[in-house]
Amino acid sequence: METPGLRHAFFVSDRTGITAEMLGHSLLAQFEGVQFKETTLPFVDSVERANEAVRQINEVARDGLRPLVFSTLVDTEVSAVIAKSNGLYLDCFQVFISPMEQELGVSHSHEIGRSHRVRNTNEYHSRIEAVNFCLAHDDGVSTKELHEADVILVGVSRSGKTPTCLYLGLQYGIRAANYPLIPEDFQDMKLPARLNKYRRKLFGLTIQAPRLAHIRNERRPNSRYAQLDNCQYEIDRAEMLMREEGIPFLDATNRSIEELAATIVHQGQLHRQSF
Repeated sequence: METPGLRHAFFVSDRTGITAEMLGHSLLAQFEGVQFKETTLPFVDSVERANEAVRQINEVARDGLRPLVFSTLVDTEVSAVIAKSNGLYLDCFQVFISPMEQELGVSHSHEIGRSHRVRNTNEYHSRIEAVNFCLAHDDGVSTKELHEADVILVGVSRSGKTPTCLYLGLQYGIRAANYPLIPEDFQDMKLPARLNKYRRKLFGLTIQAPRLAHIRNERRPNSRYAQLDNCQYEIDRAEMLMREEGIPFLDATNRSIEELAATIVHQGQLHRQSF
């Protein structure tokens, strides 16, 4: 049984649905008091598939609570079918396309999938290489070729370094490595020797102790590694070390991966690829 007052939100696209999701999530996040059940309907690229999407949308329309339908459909015929559903139809593209056509004096292409097409092969391969670099230099596994890194994330274990590095590589084409700060580093309060020559590339992540203890306990239940007092000790020492070494750092506790990555790019003045 669904929660009373639950609102449905659909992201409808003729391709992957990523753009519709991004736009829709940004808008839904402004309504904290409303609970949404989200459904993505990708590859709606024909009238037949549009009719099936309408069936799914209408199925959950009830008691005067219309589903929200975020669309990035390009084909006007397909879009017209979705617009007749029992949902609140929000055409994310048309809001911007019409004013742009008037301003630029040209019509848009009406071509499906242009936003996620590989427009520049070199840039695309740079992004793939950046992801491979992140994987090869995860968690201090390898310090080879660190001179090629755009940024090196440091912090205690399980503070969010790996997913942030992968997002930097996949989304921005940035070569990001990460290196854990471990208890041995806190005994003499010095950076690992391997990182000394790369100080200008270092950026730190920290996290609040209760959150870290929860994450670590899922990985190693009831271990000393996951105990709250040990987590607090490691965090305190890591933050002290980063301050003494002049390493900028962010608290990852309540920040999304997207926000962490964007902040690192901005504060570190890193060069990002355009995809």
